[in-house]
Amino acid sequence: MGTTAPHVSLADIREARRLLEGVSVPTAMEDSRWLSAVVGGPVLLKCENLQRTGSFKIRGAYVRMLRLTEEERARGVVAASAGNHAQGVALAAQLLGIKATVFMPEGAPIPKLNATIGYGAEVVFHGAYLDHSLEEALRFSAETGAVLIHPYDHEDIVAGQGTCGLEIMEQAPDVETVLIPLGGGGLVAGSATAIKEICREQGRPDVRVIGVQAEGAAAYPTSLATGHPVTLTAMKTMADGIAVPRPGKVPFAAIVDYVDEVITVSEESLSSAMVMLLERAKMVVEPAGAAAVAAVLDRPHAFGTPIVAVLSSGNIDPLLMGKLIRHGMAAAGRYLQLRVRVPDVPGGLAKLLGELASLGANVLEVSHERLSVDLHVDEVAVRLQLETRGLSHADDVVTRLRECGYSVVE
Repeated sequence: MGTTAPHVSLADIREARRLLEGVSVPTAMEDSRWLSAVVGGPVLLKCENLQRTGSFKIRGAYVRMLRLTEEERARGVVAASAGNHAQGVALAAQLLGIKATVFMPEGAPIPKLNATIGYGAEVVFHGAYLDHSLEEALRFSAETGAVLIHPYDHEDIVAGQGTCGLEIMEQAPDVETVLIPLGGGGLVAGSATAIKEICREQGRPDVRVIGVQAEGAAAYPTSLATGHPVTLTAMKTMADGIAVPRPGKVPFAAIVDYVDEVITVSEESLSSAMVMLLERAKMVVEPAGAAAVAAVLDRPHAFGTPIVAVLSSGNIDPLLMGKLIRHGMAAAGRYLQLRVRVPDVPGGLAKLLGELASLGANVLEVSHERLSVDLHVDEVAVRLQLETRGLSHADDVVTRLRECGYSVVE
């Protein structure tokens, strides 16, 4: 199904790479032994979280702004972003000597805000979501003449992001499946165009490109089914980097032509993937950047190998990271909360805690409950928060306590 929106060609993407020489970093492609063991075949991580500004966004922003005329540069630029595009625009503007104003939604992550200001851009907060900030940026552009640098809906942006796809094909030439986080669509559209056109030249039609969205902000499945971009009426996800309510026309056209499938992942999957990347790969990523790995963990045998999973961004607030680590550990079964009925006699609690110690479960919190209609007069309910080694260990703990005669409720 084709569209009438402008298409970006492989030649456009190759020219964009020439323009980015000395500006963007050819990011690492890392073997992931732990993911490969889960999948049963090679899995590689394309580390755009190690790109300048911590995400792929500098690729498109710089190409777009480099091609402005002198008169356009003199008027300055304006952008709307939850943070990653903001940093890309701010750095590109600094490198090119252009004044930049960036509109951010309220509550944008503090590290992204500080980095954007640090690159010299003026930041203005407006609205709760990115589309509110974008509306204000459009108004500002109309009033001041500043050139809007759209986060994803422009041919130069898509061409710049597509240079990531060129690197993937050079670093992993035998790849069979590429999974890429998907928000507005610039990275997926550009990379898919590069990958599919190179594979067409090589006579490899079976290489698959898959976009991965947060299920709480998944505009593409409905839009693709409808045949045109459709706006979500509500979004709720921790993955602010891919929380976009409406696909762009330019990336949508390329995704229709070049992307094999768009899938979604849950909040629990995102947080678990983020924790696993931190723990096993020593990679700091934000929730959006973990989407491709979340898809691999959710569907370990669904994709042909070798697999490349793109870590699109790593700009995360340390406070949010702490919350997400706890959330991810809970989703992975590392925390277990129990209510256990024990005899209300001296040594009753000590016996229970001794049993937990023998099982290797670490007690984080303990509280007593004596006034409950389900308790006998000689019983007390003990509420426990435990740290375990994972889901199987948590199951072993519950099973053993029940074998010892305890009434256990998870």
